[in-house]
Amino acid sequence: MTKKTGRGLLLFLILFVSGCATLQPGYETPIVSITSFEAIPTQGLIPQFQIGLHIVNPNRSPLDLKGVSYTISLEGHKIMTGVSNQLPLIEAYGEGDVLLTASVDLFSSIGFFTDLIRTQTKEKISYSLNAKLDAGSLHPMIRVTRKGEISLTQPIQTQ
Repeated sequence: MTKKTGRGLLLFLILFVSGCATLQPGYETPIVSITSFEAIPTQGLIPQFQIGLHIVNPNRSPLDLKGVSYTISLEGHKIMTGVSNQLPLIEAYGEGDVLLTASVDLFSSIGFFTDLIRTQTKEKISYSLNAKLDAGSLHPMIRVTRKGEISLTQPIQTQ
Protein backbone atom coordinates (compact mmCIF):
# COMPACT_ATOMS: atom_id res chain seq x y z
CA MET A 1 0.00 0.00 0.00
CA THR A 2 1.36 3.41 -0.90
CA LYS A 3 1.50 6.40 1.44
CA LYS A 4 -1.17 8.15 -0.60
CA THR A 5 -3.53 5.17 -0.45
CA GLY A 6 -2.86 4.71 3.28
CA ARG A 7 -3.67 8.36 3.98
CA GLY A 8 -6.84 8.15 1.89
CA LEU A 9 -7.95 5.05 3.76
CA LEU A 10 -7.18 6.72 7.11
CA LEU A 11 -9.15 9.83 6.10
CA PHE A 12 -12.08 7.65 5.00
CA LEU A 13 -12.08 5.76 8.33
CA ILE A 14 -11.98 9.02 10.32
CA LEU A 15 -14.91 10.43 8.33
CA PHE A 16 -16.82 7.14 8.65
CA VAL A 17 -16.37 6.94 12.42
CA SER A 18 -17.26 10.59 12.97
CA GLY A 19 -20.32 10.09 10.75
CA CYS A 20 -21.49 7.20 12.93
CA ALA A 21 -21.39 9.45 15.97
CA THR A 22 -24.08 11.62 14.42
CA LEU A 23 -26.44 8.84 13.31
CA GLN A 24 -28.99 10.02 15.83
CA PRO A 25 -28.93 13.80 15.93
CA GLY A 26 -31.12 15.18 18.68
CA TYR A 27 -30.73 12.07 20.87
CA GLU A 28 -31.89 12.90 24.40
CA THR A 29 -30.65 11.10 27.49
CA PRO A 30 -33.43 8.91 28.91
CA ILE A 31 -34.84 9.96 32.28
CA VAL A 32 -34.35 7.55 35.16
CA SER A 33 -36.08 7.87 38.54
CA ILE A 34 -36.10 5.68 41.63
CA THR A 35 -39.60 4.45 42.40
CA SER A 36 -39.02 2.02 45.26
CA PHE A 37 -36.46 0.65 47.68
CA GLU A 38 -37.57 -2.14 49.97
CA ALA A 39 -36.28 -5.15 51.87
CA ILE A 40 -37.27 -8.54 50.46
CA PRO A 41 -37.38 -11.97 52.15
CA THR A 42 -34.16 -13.97 51.85
CA GLN A 43 -33.12 -17.56 52.39
CA GLY A 44 -29.77 -16.71 54.01
CA LEU A 45 -28.40 -14.34 56.60
CA ILE A 46 -27.51 -11.52 54.21
CA PRO A 47 -30.39 -9.09 53.65
CA GLN A 48 -31.52 -8.32 50.13
CA PHE A 49 -33.32 -5.30 48.75
CA GLN A 50 -35.35 -4.62 45.66
CA ILE A 51 -34.77 -1.29 43.91
CA GLY A 52 -37.34 -0.03 41.42
CA LEU A 53 -36.35 2.26 38.56
CA HIS A 54 -38.69 3.99 36.11
CA ILE A 55 -37.18 4.85 32.73
CA VAL A 56 -38.65 7.31 30.22
CA ASN A 57 -37.38 7.17 26.63
CA PRO A 58 -37.90 10.60 24.99
CA ASN A 59 -36.41 9.45 21.65
CA ARG A 60 -37.80 8.26 18.33
CA SER A 61 -35.93 4.94 18.52
CA PRO A 62 -36.41 2.10 21.04
CA LEU A 63 -34.05 1.94 24.02
CA ASP A 64 -32.56 -1.56 24.09
CA LEU A 65 -30.79 -1.62 27.46
CA LYS A 66 -27.88 -4.09 27.58
CA GLY A 67 -27.07 -3.87 31.28
CA VAL A 68 -26.92 -1.84 34.46
CA SER A 69 -24.41 -1.59 37.28
CA TYR A 70 -25.14 0.18 40.54
CA THR A 71 -23.76 1.06 43.97
CA ILE A 72 -25.61 2.17 47.08
CA SER A 73 -23.66 3.92 49.83
CA LEU A 74 -24.60 4.94 53.37
CA GLU A 75 -22.41 7.56 55.05
CA GLY A 76 -19.76 6.96 52.37
CA HIS A 77 -19.64 3.17 52.88
CA LYS A 78 -20.50 1.11 49.78
CA ILE A 79 -23.19 -1.08 51.27
CA MET A 80 -24.59 -2.67 48.10
CA THR A 81 -23.29 -3.18 44.58
CA GLY A 82 -24.75 -5.17 41.75
CA VAL A 83 -25.32 -5.69 38.07
CA SER A 84 -28.15 -6.91 35.89
CA ASN A 85 -28.62 -7.77 32.24
CA GLN A 86 -32.33 -8.61 32.57
CA LEU A 87 -33.70 -5.32 31.29
CA PRO A 88 -36.74 -4.51 29.14
CA LEU A 89 -36.82 -2.96 25.70
CA ILE A 90 -38.34 0.51 26.13
CA GLU A 91 -40.19 1.57 23.01
CA ALA A 92 -39.74 4.94 21.32
CA TYR A 93 -41.48 7.65 23.37
CA GLY A 94 -42.27 4.96 25.92
CA GLU A 95 -41.71 4.12 29.55
CA GLY A 96 -40.61 1.04 31.41
CA ASP A 97 -39.88 -0.24 34.89
CA VAL A 98 -36.84 -2.16 36.08
CA LEU A 99 -36.52 -4.11 39.32
CA LEU A 100 -33.01 -4.69 40.63
CA THR A 101 -32.13 -7.07 43.44
CA ALA A 102 -29.19 -6.05 45.60
CA SER A 103 -27.38 -7.90 48.38
CA VAL A 104 -25.66 -6.20 51.27
CA ASP A 105 -21.85 -6.24 51.38
CA LEU A 106 -21.26 -7.68 54.85
CA PHE A 107 -17.78 -6.20 55.44
CA SER A 108 -18.69 -2.69 54.30
CA SER A 109 -21.80 -2.88 56.46
CA ILE A 110 -19.69 -3.68 59.52
CA GLY A 111 -17.68 -0.50 58.91
CA PHE A 112 -20.88 1.51 58.53
CA PHE A 113 -22.42 0.16 61.75
CA THR A 114 -19.16 0.68 63.64
CA ASP A 115 -19.14 4.34 62.56
CA LEU A 116 -22.84 4.67 63.42
CA ILE A 117 -22.31 3.31 66.93
CA ARG A 118 -19.30 5.60 67.42
CA THR A 119 -21.39 8.67 66.51
CA GLN A 120 -24.63 7.88 68.35
CA THR A 121 -25.80 11.49 68.17
CA LYS A 122 -26.52 11.34 64.43
CA GLU A 123 -30.05 12.31 63.52
CA LYS A 124 -29.69 11.62 59.79
CA ILE A 125 -27.82 9.17 57.58
CA SER A 126 -26.69 10.26 54.14
CA TYR A 127 -27.22 7.91 51.22
CA SER A 128 -26.31 7.84 47.55
CA LEU A 129 -27.30 5.63 44.65
CA ASN A 130 -25.08 5.57 41.57
CA ALA A 131 -26.29 3.64 38.54
CA LYS A 132 -24.88 3.26 35.05
CA LEU A 133 -27.19 1.98 32.30
CA ASP A 134 -25.69 0.66 29.05
CA ALA A 135 -27.90 1.47 26.07
CA GLY A 136 -25.55 -0.06 23.50
CA SER A 137 -22.44 1.05 21.67
CA LEU A 138 -24.14 3.80 19.64
CA HIS A 139 -25.41 5.61 22.76
CA PRO A 140 -23.61 7.20 25.68
CA MET A 141 -23.83 5.52 29.08
CA ILE A 142 -26.78 6.78 31.12
CA ARG A 143 -25.52 7.76 34.56
CA VAL A 144 -27.89 8.37 37.46
CA THR A 145 -26.92 9.70 40.88
CA ARG A 146 -29.40 10.26 43.65
CA LYS A 147 -28.34 11.58 47.06
CA GLY A 148 -30.26 12.38 50.19
CA GLU A 149 -30.65 11.80 53.87
CA ILE A 150 -32.67 9.36 55.95
CA SER A 151 -33.95 10.71 59.26
CA LEU A 152 -33.29 8.53 62.30
CA THR A 153 -35.56 10.57 64.57
CA GLN A 154 -38.77 10.75 62.52
CA PRO A 155 -40.96 7.68 62.02
CA ILE A 156 -40.95 6.25 58.52
CA GLN A 157 -44.11 7.06 56.62
CA THR A 158 -45.73 4.15 54.77
CA GLN A 159 -48.47 4.32 52.20
